[in-house]
Amino acid sequence: MPTAQDTEHLEVDVAIVGGGPAGLSAGIWLGRFLHDVVVVDSGDPRNWETQEIHGYLGCSRVRPERIRHRGRRACRHYGTRLVDDHIDRAIHHGREHFELITTSGHRIQARRVLLATGIRDYWPDIPGLQRCYGTTVHTCPNCDGFESRRQRTAVIGSNPKAVDVALALLTWTDHVLICTHGDEPNFSEAQFTLDDVGIEVITEPIEFFEEQDRYLNSIHFTHGRTEPCEHLFLALGQHARDDVGAQLGCERDERGFICVDPHHHTSVYNVFAAGDLTPGAQMAIRAAAGGTEAAVSIHHSLIPPHRRVHRRC
Repeated sequence: MPTAQDTEHLEVDVAIVGGGPAGLSAGIWLGRFLHDVVVVDSGDPRNWETQEIHGYLGCSRVRPERIRHRGRRACRHYGTRLVDDHIDRAIHHGREHFELITTSGHRIQARRVLLATGIRDYWPDIPGLQRCYGTTVHTCPNCDGFESRRQRTAVIGSNPKAVDVALALLTWTDHVLICTHGDEPNFSEAQFTLDDVGIEVITEPIEFFEEQDRYLNSIHFTHGRTEPCEHLFLALGQHARDDVGAQLGCERDERGFICVDPHHHTSVYNVFAAGDLTPGAQMAIRAAAGGTEAAVSIHHSLIPPHRRVHRRC
């Protein structure tokens, strides 16, 4: 079977933008529904260095690239084509006519579009931090809090999200502190709660993280203070990895996530979204489920009128 990379122009039923758990799950199910589908993926996932995906049913402690490999293989099995590229332009020509143009010059005409590009986390430029990402530096307490149990754990952030993450981590450890990295804390109303549960807030800038073999040992502050630290969670904010939705005019909420209805339909007719790009828990298993639900909704939207039951009121 020819690959999408061999074709400069594609006409498909559904174009999926993003090849993570949401996009690949949708690609599998839409292939099973016998639709002509393409998944366009830039190959730069959010969890690029994560050692293990936790809580993914049937795939205990599996590496992200293994999930990706299995998902891509399943997509090919069901006839879904894969394009390893980036979408530069998205044009809405009509209710069932979308045009996506990639960096390499592929032009994709699609009747439906599914956005599944995920999000990006803001990272501070602190020596030693990125080396530990995926082993002892994390972004999601739901996904990785269990690994911090009974260990000294810090949260970087100065916004209310930092408080939420720190309080969530008390499920697994009593040794939690918040580092604002020189920023003024923006959670004065929660300070009494933090004091009550023994979470210290350190406002000094961080000079560097001491680590060994990608495992954190301690945090060194610019004024000479050192704190032992074995796990770290980032709570500095996020932004959607999505310019396609912006070009198509999809409505967003106050945090920048794409708004969807219960069927994963966006504010733009025949454009759908699933995964971390939409509001809700940012977990791989939830993204996969969302991609599956979106695929079912897209399939139903593609059923021709003469095959639908028209019930009277």
